[in-house]
Amino acid sequence: MKIALIGADGQLGSDLMKILPAEGLYPLYYPDFDITKPEKVREVFSKLKPDIIINTAAFHRVDECEDNLQQSFLVNAIAVRDLALICLKLGSILVHFSTDYVFDGRQRKPYVEEDSPNPLNVYGVSKLAGEYFIRAILDKYFIVRSCGLYGLAGSREKGTNFVEAMIAAAKRGKTVRVINDQWVTPTSTEELAEHVKELIANNNFGLYHLTNEGECTWYEFAQTIFSFLRKNPELIAVDSKTYGAKAKRPPYSVLENKKAKEIGLSHFSHWTRALYNYLKKKGYSLSEKE
Repeated sequence: MKIALIGADGQLGSDLMKILPAEGLYPLYYPDFDITKPEKVREVFSKLKPDIIINTAAFHRVDECEDNLQQSFLVNAIAVRDLALICLKLGSILVHFSTDYVFDGRQRKPYVEEDSPNPLNVYGVSKLAGEYFIRAILDKYFIVRSCGLYGLAGSREKGTNFVEAMIAAAKRGKTVRVINDQWVTPTSTEELAEHVKELIANNNFGLYHLTNEGECTWYEFAQTIFSFLRKNPELIAVDSKTYGAKAKRPPYSVLENKKAKEIGLSHFSHWTRALYNYLKKKGYSLSEKE
């Protein structure tokens, strides 16, 4: 089986590289492989003829998306449509990653796959448009929505992840201001990659929510990071309005892995355990508790 992995050096792509079978795995790296260059993309895949195309590429700097409407839709929607058309022609399965930001956060219980999306920002709208293109064009696809990703490789586009950004701020002795009115589920890309491997081994195509278990605010996430590291920086909880981000975020975007559980996929660990395991693998000195 041939698997083409777009964004193989990214945060999630790096973890997928570790666990997918090396034989038949073809990593594709930006900028040599750019999903916004359709002629080049068609040329590569016409020669390769992969059974599965996994797309981890995205323009996900949420605040920048507000000012870069064209780039947001080019990467997150139009290029995704082009990939879907290529998959249709080649008979390939498309695996694509979306976001919790397709929801508006008005309900106060975890969102399931059947809940109606209603994004609040350009990023969420562009990602939802990508989902709709795939669903309109293909029958054989996996769309995976996740939330609060962090991984050992860090985000190639952002240069870091939330965990490392918190640790770096504390090391600099800076006051750390973190939002305390947005509820999410921090999710380990290592665990997500493992579950994606399990998911694509079956033919239960469709839309899936895949995250670690539990929920917290970003402030509580930061508190837990520092608790595990036995550090006590000046940590201040702020609300979204005070923080002043350009793009509006959903106040509650926790996802329920409903369909994954229905088809018998392995359960994710609680987000606190996943975080502890991440910090341990990074070589940090940790408290005894998990």
